[in-house]
Amino acid sequence: MKADDRLPQETIYELSISLRYSKPEIWRLVQVPADATLADLHRIIQIIMPWYDEHLHEFEVSGGGSPYSRQRGVWNPMQADLDESTVRLADLGLKSRVRFTYQYDFGDSWVHDIKRKKLFRRKEGVQYPVCIDGARAAPPEDSGGVWGYAYKLEVLADPEHEDYEWVVEWMGSWDAEHFNIEAINERLRNAFAKRSSRRP
Repeated sequence: MKADDRLPQETIYELSISLRYSKPEIWRLVQVPADATLADLHRIIQIIMPWYDEHLHEFEVSGGGSPYSRQRGVWNPMQADLDESTVRLADLGLKSRVRFTYQYDFGDSWVHDIKRKKLFRRKEGVQYPVCIDGARAAPPEDSGGVWGYAYKLEVLADPEHEDYEWVVEWMGSWDAEHFNIEAINERLRNAFAKRSSRRP
């Protein structure tokens, strides 16, 4: 039996997702059906940050009670024998001791730490997945990883910096504090409308 096979089908996971090493922290809090697959979670993360799915990604789970996490399961689209569309969140045994990460763009290496905060029954009238909280904009694609992004923000704050002109040209009028939860949830509703219309 997989770790969470006994969960009711209408179970919802509340997950915190944070961008590792970001200071101040870039994070989101989302509620996702337990029967969502890793492929679904990939789409969710792309929307809530938002990213634009222009690079490879990978999930890694270790330290849990499921067959996947005991073997330090890795799901990578480049590995034909591992299909993330067949692995549900309920299969992962997500508990406090589980280390669960999502890496996007192996060059910039945007590593997201994912933690299960709680689980509960689906609430009537709520379309899942849904983002319920978060802070700050995710870095632009190809901005050089967490450290490259931090450097660009430092440059933007100093008009006298020697790199100011090209960073402004590249990033435009960037607002690192921008977080529009309404726009994020509208995109989630559109992306998962068909899935949420299925009865639990």
